[in-house]
Formats: sequence, C-alpha cells, structure tokens
Amino acid sequence: MKRNNPFFGEYATLHGATPFCEIGSEHYLPAFREGIRQLREEVDGIAGNPCVPTFENTVVALERSGERLRRVSDAFFGIYSAMSDGEMMEIARTVTPELSESSHYIFLNTPLFRRVDEIYRKRASLNLSVEDCRLLENMYSHFVDSGAGLGDGEREAYRNLSTELAVLSVDFDRNVLNDENAFELFLTDRNDLQGLPADVRKAAADAAGEKGRKGWLFTLSEPSYVPFMRYAGNRELRRKLYMAKMAVGTDNRDIVKKIVNNRLEIARLLGYGDYASYVLKNKMARNGRQVYNLLRQLLKNYKPLAVSECQTLNRFAAGMESDEDFMVMPWDWNYYAEKLKMRCFRVDDETTRPYFELEAVRDGVFGLAGELYGLTFRRNAAIPVYHEDVTACEVIDSDGSLQGLLYLDFFSRETKQPGAWMSSLKGQYRDGDGHDHRPHVLISMNFMRPTKERPSLLSYSEVKTLLHEFGHALHGLLSACCYESMSGTNVKHDFVELPSQIMENWLDETAFLNRIGLHYKTGKKIPARLVKNIIAASNFNAGYACCRQIGFGLLDMAWHTLGVPFHGDIERFERKVRRKAAILPEAGQTVISCHFGHIFSGGYAAGYYGYKWAEVLDADAFSVFREKGIFDKKTAQSFRDNILSQGDSEDPNVLYVRFRGRKPSIKALLRRNGIPWICRKNRRVK
Repeated sequence: MKRNNPFFGEYATLHGATPFCEIGSEHYLPAFREGIRQLREEVDGIAGNPCVPTFENTVVALERSGERLRRVSDAFFGIYSAMSDGEMMEIARTVTPELSESSHYIFLNTPLFRRVDEIYRKRASLNLSVEDCRLLENMYSHFVDSGAGLGDGEREAYRNLSTELAVLSVDFDRNVLNDENAFELFLTDRNDLQGLPADVRKAAADAAGEKGRKGWLFTLSEPSYVPFMRYAGNRELRRKLYMAKMAVGTDNRDIVKKIVNNRLEIARLLGYGDYASYVLKNKMARNGRQVYNLLRQLLKNYKPLAVSECQTLNRFAAGMESDEDFMVMPWDWNYYAEKLKMRCFRVDDETTRPYFELEAVRDGVFGLAGELYGLTFRRNAAIPVYHEDVTACEVIDSDGSLQGLLYLDFFSRETKQPGAWMSSLKGQYRDGDGHDHRPHVLISMNFMRPTKERPSLLSYSEVKTLLHEFGHALHGLLSACCYESMSGTNVKHDFVELPSQIMENWLDETAFLNRIGLHYKTGKKIPARLVKNIIAASNFNAGYACCRQIGFGLLDMAWHTLGVPFHGDIERFERKVRRKAAILPEAGQTVISCHFGHIFSGGYAAGYYGYKWAEVLDADAFSVFREKGIFDKKTAQSFRDNILSQGDSEDPNVLYVRFRGRKPSIKALLRRNGIPWICRKNRRVK
C-alpha cells in the first residue's frame, strides 16, 4: 500500500506541489495513520532524550516534528471545504478523533512538558532571538492551555471533552452542507421570475435542465440565493427562500449546546470562569471587557445611522407598494435596498456586473499586487490541481525568485461549502539548513459559472470578497518566518483579518476601479460617471451592515461568556442577545447559531468580533496609503516588512505600531463610513 500511496514518497512535482492528480480518497486514512505513528516516535524521542533540555533539542525539535502528518493534513484539510463529498466527510469524521488523540499525545505528555517547562523558566538567560522567544512562549502556552498542568483525572476529562468537540465540529459542518444541498425551489410559472435579471434566469433554467426538469431551479448556494433575494419581485418566494436559509442546520440544536457546554467545561478545568476568558488572553483584545468596549463603541456610533437607514427604506418600500403600513422584513431588505440604491446612485449589481468580468478582475488584482509588492503571477498547467475548476499560478518576486504557489478555485458546486476562504496547502518555514520552504495557498470562492453566452461576471460585493481573500493569500505568500507554526496567517484571529480587509479599500478608489472595470463585450473602460456613483454608494447602508456584524459578535460572546451550562431554548437566547443590535423585526422560527460555522466549526469561537477589530486596524492602516498615495511603493514595502512577512513572530500590537507609528484609532473607520459626528468635527477643524 505504501508503494502506491503518493504521501509516502517524495513529491516528483514542479515546486514540490501536492500531486492531487495521483491522490485518491483511499490514500488519506493510511497516510494519516502512518503520519500519526511517525509523529509519536519523534515525540517519544524528544521526551525521552537523556540530554539536558535545550531550546534546540526540545522546542525546535518538537516544532519540526510530524512532517509526514503535516503533509497529508495540509492536502486533506486544505481542500476539504471545497471537496466535501460523502467520502471526504466520512474520512474527516473518522480521522478527527485520531488527530485529537495525537495532539493529546503531545500536549498531555508529562515528561515532554517538564522539558518545555524547564526551558521556559530559564528563558531570560538563553539569549533567544525575538522569534525564538515567541515560539517558546507560544509552545508553553499551548501546553498549559491543553491541560498539561492538570492532574491525572482532569487531564483525562480534558482529553475526552476536546476529542468530542472535534467530532461535533465535523458533524456540525456536515449537517449544514447537507441541508444547503437538500433544498430546491423549482419554479414553472414565468410570473414568479419577475424582477430577476436574464443571466440569473438562464442559470436557473440550466440548473433545472441538469436535473432533467423544465423550469427554473433556485438553491441556497450563494450564486443562486443572493440574486434571488436581491431581485425577485415575488415577496412570498423571497420569504420562502429566506426561511429555508435560516432553517439550515436545524439538526445542530443539540450539537450547539454540546459544543458550548464542552467549551465551558474545558475552560473551568483550566481555571477560567468562561470560555471567552480562556481564549481571549492570547488575542490582541486580551479580555472580554475590551471586546465589549469595542462592540458598544461601534453600536453607539452606528446604530442611530442604521435606524435612520431602516426608516428611509421603510418609507421607500411603502411608497413602492402603495401601502403606508408596509414594514420591511428580513427577506425584503436586500430587494428594496437594491431598488433604493439604484434610485439614489443610479448603480446596482446589474449595472456594474458587465464591467467586472472575472478574468479581467483577477488580472487587475494581480496587477495591484505587482505594483505594490513587485509580484508576478504566472499560470502553470504543469502544477497538479484537485478539480478541473482549479487553476494554479507561480508567484514570482521582483528579484525573480519563487515566492510561492497560488491555487484559484472560483466556482460554486455541490461539494463546496458556502462562502469564501483562503487555506494553506503548504506552510512557509526555514529548515535547519536555512532553506526557505515557500508556501502554497488556495483561494476558494462561490462565483457563478460562465455560460456559453457570457463569461463569469461579478457583482461589486463579489469583487470585494475576492480582494479580501486575496489579502489573506498575500499574508501567506509573503511570509518570511523561521517556524511554520507562526508563519503566514497563523496569527491571532483579531489580527488575521487586517491583511485581508485592507485590500478591500482599493475597490473604492477611482484609480483602481478604472484599471479593473472593462466591459466584457466592448472592452471599454467603466464610465467615469459610474465610477463616481459606485464610490458615492460605498457607504450605502453602512450603519445596517455594521450593526449586523455587531449582532453576530454579541451572539458569539454571549455563548462564550456563559458561566453555567446551557440547556435552554436557542432561539429565545439568540433573540435576547441580538436585540441590542437588531434593526429589522424578528422573523420568528429562525436560529442563526445552528449554521454559524465561524464560531461552531471554524475556529472563531469568542473571536468573531475580530472582523470589526481588524476593520478598525485596516481603516487606520489604509489612511497611510491615502496620505502617501494608494500605489505608494514605500508604504507598501513597510506594510509588507512589518505586517505581511512577519506572521506571529512578534506581538501584533508591536507590529502594528511599527508600521503605523502609533496605536490604532477608531476615527479613520468612522471617517471612512461617514459617521456624522466625525464629519462635523472635521468641518470645524477646517
């Protein structure tokens, strides 16, 4: 079996790329298990080393152990969310408890912890570099946070709870994906398509045809769901689709409770009153008080604007419907907001979409990275890919050296989970000989496929999402760290969104829009009037959007600041928590937590606030580009040197101040979103 398993030999591929064309589902489990066996042997050797513990023979040795296991884990979990068919899901469910036990074998290993602890206690006398010291501190903290300091009985309890948590997260994702794929809305009456653009109708007709039916098929996948909710004139069908979306993951009710309660029990075992306290001590925010301070500050500034936006939309919708008592419901928001946006700014997705052809946008985004950071992206068909939709690029630095590989997986399909993300297929690090192993990263989206009639055309928000994920990719590709565990995007969750969110700013700049906005038929540049309108509309409903994110952040924190186990009604709990940030009426029979993958399976537990935290950072950081020039190479080089290349090699607060010259301020974000008080203040200063 080993002879025929690609994971057991050296990769004979260009740049050591994962040989996806040779890997079958049958190869994963044997490779995982052999990798786990080899890791245990290495751990035993480190823990049983008769020599005095040193930074090199213990900390560095442990950091670099498990190469075989990392190889198969990167390949499997790197593409898992994009290729979640039945076989992959079953492999994940089978191997997850085995991987959890493998982690326990390290971090609940008493002799090994004694060695790490001994080195940690004398760290001040070791003359370590900043990055070495960071590695030691992270490793020691990981041991402690994983129960290494607990008694025997408590260690066993921790082992069982964390193993169960790992399996519950896999089950959570499986239920969400199954529910998303199970729902189908077939329409046969053309009148039900009122308001839908021609390309959306065509895609729905093609989807129905693939099922052997006549009519139009709409699903809960983003390329189908989003335009339907935005353009469909049939209110009852919008409500039906919305309620179906909110019902996704209904079977996760018990799983949510188990996850929340297991996390609380783990926190208590480790001496914390709640799970948020356990998690946040190692984040930029440090504690729940800082998180709530941010959310309250944002709510104070944005909710009055959001309420005003909602009142305006209600008046507009009532006028459209000739019903003075008409009230906008959650399934109405996007529909009437799109109509109002068109009325106010003469711009909507269908107006802009012809100018955002996917390949042209991609080339424009690559060009931006070239101007800022000197990078070149070369597609290379010799690099193996895991699906025919995927393309792979070599990323070349300005000196001609290989910076890494970038995989692009743009289109929606049934085996792909919803949303957009960047994942790592190979991490960056420097080995003991000083050789720099360059990263391989993947961007996965859920864009609408091209048809025979037209290429894939993106909405403005989809372009922004692509820029966001590309920012994550740059964070991975430009990494220049010694240790893989701290390289690339392996940073604090309230810092990881800075490199991604700052990239979104360029889309609201005339100079960049002029570069990427080319009509897919004529090749003509996007008209200056349309560019002006797009930028003018960039803050449209900014208050509502912010309050929506605050609501998610409050819900996340509420779950993870519980001090007692939860056995109540999830829907009632959610309603109470989100009321402070709520703008629209409650729909009833909707439970967000059951499909809130970020916090129940995606690693953002007690960390969802990080999107808003990082938004403060990105607005403040981009203000330097605004001041110096949005294509200023000196500013870009500073951002690369101090943020993008550093990974977690230093405290992110230190890295940010080194780039910005001071601590971050919320003022730039308020100014960017046109929050009234900051605008008035600016006028007085002038």
